[in-house]
Amino acid sequence: MATIAFILLCHKDPEAIIDQAQRLTAVGDYMSIHFDARASPADYQRIRAALHDNPRVVFAHKRAKCGWGEWSLVQATLHAVQAAVDAFPRATHFYMVSGDCMAIKSAEYAHDVLDRDEVDYIESFDFHSSGWIKTGIKEERLIYRHPFNERKNKRLFYRSIAFQRRFGLARSIPADLQIQIGSQWWCLRRRTIEAILDFCRTRRDVMRFFRRTWIPDETFFQTLVRHLVPETEISARTLTFLLFTDYGMPVTFYNDHYDLLLGQDYLFARKISPQAHEMKRRLGQLYAARGVDFQISNEGRSLFRFLSGRGRVGRRFATRFWETESSLGRERQLMIVICKKWHVAKRLVDQIRQVTGLHCVDYLFHEDHTPLPDLGGIQTNLEKRTRHRRALMRMLFDYHKTDRMVVCMDPSGLDLLHDFCSDRAQTRLLEIDCAFSDDYLTGHARRVGLAGERTPPETLARLLPTIRHDMTFESDQIRDSDFENLYRIREQQAAAENAPAVAGFLGVPLATAHDIVALDHLFTD
Repeated sequence: MATIAFILLCHKDPEAIIDQAQRLTAVGDYMSIHFDARASPADYQRIRAALHDNPRVVFAHKRAKCGWGEWSLVQATLHAVQAAVDAFPRATHFYMVSGDCMAIKSAEYAHDVLDRDEVDYIESFDFHSSGWIKTGIKEERLIYRHPFNERKNKRLFYRSIAFQRRFGLARSIPADLQIQIGSQWWCLRRRTIEAILDFCRTRRDVMRFFRRTWIPDETFFQTLVRHLVPETEISARTLTFLLFTDYGMPVTFYNDHYDLLLGQDYLFARKISPQAHEMKRRLGQLYAARGVDFQISNEGRSLFRFLSGRGRVGRRFATRFWETESSLGRERQLMIVICKKWHVAKRLVDQIRQVTGLHCVDYLFHEDHTPLPDLGGIQTNLEKRTRHRRALMRMLFDYHKTDRMVVCMDPSGLDLLHDFCSDRAQTRLLEIDCAFSDDYLTGHARRVGLAGERTPPETLARLLPTIRHDMTFESDQIRDSDFENLYRIREQQAAAENAPAVAGFLGVPLATAHDIVALDHLFTD
C-alpha cells in the first residue's frame, strides 16, 4: 500500500504548518519540512518544538534562503527530499505541497489512487512547443544566465539579458536533455526520487546549468523525470487542483468552496484561504475518514471561467478599421435569427429555406463546423470570421449572388448585432423566446462543461439559477438596445400569433409566414 512522504516548503503561518503536519501524519504518512531561512527564526523554533515528538516528521538538514523564480526553491526542495529519503525508508511516494495546500480527499482515497497506477504524476510538456508559457520571456529563461531576481532587481535583470544578447553570450542547453515545463506540484515514486538524487550527484554540468536558469522549479524536476523515466510511467498531470485568474494570480478558496473542491478529480487543492477556518476543519476531518464515496464531477475549471466571465459583460475594445470603414451594401438585406436553443433556430431557418428559397446560414459566428464555401481562408475558424465579420458577410452575399440572406446568431453575440445593425445595409432581427426547463438547463450545463454526469444535485441547484439568469440577461440586453427592426416570436404563443412577426421579419405574406411557423415540433427539445 502507498505511503506518502509529503515535501512541505513553507515560510509563514506556523500554526497552520503544525496543524497540517499533525493531520497528514496521523493516518500513517510522513512529512519533511523546509522552512525558508529568510523567515522568522522564532516561527521556525516554534514549529520544531511543536513537532519534536512526532517521529513521522523530519526537517531539512540545510535551509536555503528562498526567492521566487530562483534556484533556491529547487535547492530547498532537494534538501527536504534528501531528508525524507534518509528518514523514511518505507515511503513509496513523495508529494510536493505548500503551506497553502490541503487534502480534498481522504487518505484512504489518496492511497488507493496511488496504488492504482504505477506512474509518476508531474506536469511535463515540451518547453519550446507546448505554449505553456503565456507571457514574458521564454527561451531567454534557458540560454542566458540570471544572477539577478526579476522581482527584486527588474532593471538589472533585463539589463543582464540585453548585455548577454548584445555580446553573444548565449549558452548551450545540455545536449542530452529535452527541456520540459510544468507545475511544481508533483507526486513522484521513490525510485524516481532516488534516480533524481543520483543524477544530481553525477551530473554537475546539469546542476550548473539549472542554477542560472530563471524559474527552474517549473523545469528542473519536469525535465529530469522525462529524462530518467519511461514515458509510459509518467502521467503528465498534477494531483493538486489549482486555478489562475486572467492576471496569472492563483485563485484562493474559501469556506463555501468545500463541495466544489470535493467534486474535483484531485487529491489536494491550492490555495486555501488562511481565514477559511471552517473548511480547514472539515477537510482535516475528511482526511482521516474511511469509506467516503466521492462523486467526481470535475467541473471546477469550466465553472470558474463561466462565473468569473459574468463580471466582464459589456466590455469591448474599439472597433477595427475594416469594420467601421466597410459595408455590406445599402441595397442588401441581412436577416438575423437570434436564439439560445440552436436546434430551434435551425429548424425555423430550414423551414424558411424550404418555403421561401432564401439563402440561409446557421451559426457561422458560434459554430466552427458551419458549412461555408472557400472564401480565401477568412472562413477557416471562428476567430477569423468574427474579426472580419463584415468582410465575411459581404463575400457570402457576393458568392451566392443574392441581396437577401438569413443567418443565425446566439444572444451572447451582442457586439455582432450592434455592428451589423449599424451597417448601411437593411438589417432585421428575429428573437425566438424559448422556455428553459430545469432539465434543459441541466443538459446545457453538462454540454458546455459546467457540470458532469456525477455533479451533486445540490451543486446543480445552486448553478441553475445562475445559468437561467445569464440567459435572461442576454435577452434583456437585446431588448434594452432598442434595435429598430426587432421582431419576436414566443414558444408560449400559437403559430397564428407568431406568424405576423415572421412576416414582418422576412417581408413575406402572412400566409407564407404561417406555413413557416406551423411546424409541430419547432420548439421540441
